[in-house]
Amino acid sequence: MSYSSTTKHGATGAPAAPPPTSTVTLKINGVDTKLQLAPWTSLLDALREYADLTGTKKGCDHGQCGACTVLVNGKRINSCLTLAVMQEGNEITTIEGLGTQEKLHPLQQAFIDHDAFQCGYCTPGQICSAVGLINEGKARTEDEIRELMSGNLCRCGAYVGILNAVKEVVDSKNSEPRR
Repeated sequence: MSYSSTTKHGATGAPAAPPPTSTVTLKINGVDTKLQLAPWTSLLDALREYADLTGTKKGCDHGQCGACTVLVNGKRINSCLTLAVMQEGNEITTIEGLGTQEKLHPLQQAFIDHDAFQCGYCTPGQICSAVGLINEGKARTEDEIRELMSGNLCRCGAYVGILNAVKEVVDSKNSEPRR
């Protein structure tokens, strides 16, 4: 008997049972979405592999690069660090939910205008993070934007364009009359 034949089928020789799953309802980009998930499925994997929303990128899978940033109830989170089941009842917004092809979100347009992406892999996480920092209302200066965006890495080094894009939208929001 070879080693590999015992590891494929376990001690009894029977195929391993599939992992247990349950129905999880997530409100993604305004749509209630029922997914059949194992309880340990991360929000990132639920979005990409089960909801077919591949705009959110899988980078380090350890919450260190920010490529998987999405918005939950308007606040930015690393979707690789939370379980999907923990997000039932919350509003989840991915890059696909921010704008349309006909009308881009102001940050999507600013990223284009300022050439704020090169390979584009980190761009969805960068934009979701920028939307979150604007929602938080904490960023007013370039230094504050740099600090608040520091959890999102760009391996191409497009930081100057990213900063200019975010600053443009932050400045336009700050100049809007308060209601």
